[in-house]
Amino acid sequence: MFRSSIVRASRSVAPRVQCRAASTHPLSNPTLIDVEKRWESMPPQEQAELWMSLRDRMKGSWAELTPMEKKASYWIAFGPHGPRALPPPGEGKKVFLGTVIGVVASFVLFLGIRQLGRPLPSTMTREWEEATNEYLKEQKVEPITGISSEGYSGPGYVQSPPAAQK
Repeated sequence: MFRSSIVRASRSVAPRVQCRAASTHPLSNPTLIDVEKRWESMPPQEQAELWMSLRDRMKGSWAELTPMEKKASYWIAFGPHGPRALPPPGEGKKVFLGTVIGVVASFVLFLGIRQLGRPLPSTMTREWEEATNEYLKEQKVEPITGISSEGYSGPGYVQSPPAAQK
């Protein structure tokens, strides 16, 4: 008894929700003719209304849909508009040209910085690096696997070409 009174009370308090029933009448052909050409120029409100009415029609039996409604609903759902729109003509050329310009500009900037930069320090000559190797051998640096190890045959710290004769 107590439970039934709660159920009755909750039914009377709950707001009534209106549900849109599936539309049973077909959409008019003038509404659907050339929807592919008109879709982009239609206002968003009109696009939404058309899609909602087609969606309501599709909730029922698909055998009742007209061929025009089937075609329009497919095109609206999967057509080349919005995020699936085809790129404008010449977009690939613009991207390629922009990329080439960016690479060339960065190369020119690199060369300009190299030309305006200071010369290599005196410690970046072959002779200096060979002297560094000898010093490190005398100090027994890295005696297990490095330059001071027995039988080491690597270049050590030599990485530069010989200094130019002046």
